[in-house]
Amino acid sequence: MEKTSDSNGKQKVRSAEVGTDILKALAELSPSTSLSRLAEHVQMPASKVHRYLQALIASGFAEQNTATNHYGLGREALRVGLAALNSMDVLKVAALPLAELRDELNETCFLAVWGNQGATVVHIEPAVRAVTVVTQLGSVLPLLSSSTGLVFSAYLPHRETDELRDQEIAAADHPLKDEKTYTTLCEQIRARGLHHVHGLLMPGVDALSAPVFNAVGQVAAVLTIVGPTSLFHADENGPAAQRLLAATRAVSWRMGYEKPAY
Repeated sequence: MEKTSDSNGKQKVRSAEVGTDILKALAELSPSTSLSRLAEHVQMPASKVHRYLQALIASGFAEQNTATNHYGLGREALRVGLAALNSMDVLKVAALPLAELRDELNETCFLAVWGNQGATVVHIEPAVRAVTVVTQLGSVLPLLSSSTGLVFSAYLPHRETDELRDQEIAAADHPLKDEKTYTTLCEQIRARGLHHVHGLLMPGVDALSAPVFNAVGQVAAVLTIVGPTSLFHADENGPAAQRLLAATRAVSWRMGYEKPAY
């Protein structure tokens, strides 16, 4: 009896794994796919895939278009997906990668999100050494005079940044006052996937920033490395930049972003 029970348990686990594989395939082949293409994608016999599809349709996790006979994700799959998206907190997801980045580079690393007043620092991992750069939790960084702000500028819709940009331009004769210069810089940031500044916000301090994306491809946060120019080299082609990009890609993937961001 014990062996039979154990065997049944393993079969149920395997069935759940197969069902999950088919659901993932439906997502990857969305919005809809034929049975033959789905079977080829999961490398299973079409008859087996069809049996699982019937069970998924019955539970609301899949549906079939009666006009085309193609299959797609159902209402229940959408509900579960939305619940997963709502549970994603970029602050929680980025905490460990941010700490690991600080440990590897021994430079101050921080995460900023876009708040009511602009780019706002919400998490900091300070460098562990005598010479460090102090960044305050809750600080609002300028849009045009920080690498963090400029990365947000490059990826956010203009309607979210125009007012702040106008305010900063009005307060000083900023080199990014020219619309063409500003637009070109934003295009360059998007092409490279990151941005650096040398002493722009604070003399003697370099900064390197890259975006984190959410599941729908919107910028959710910006991860930044800052350090004294004498010790930290914010080279966009250097090892620190590559490590930063690896960290932001990992966080973006965990947030549900699957397309190549850079």
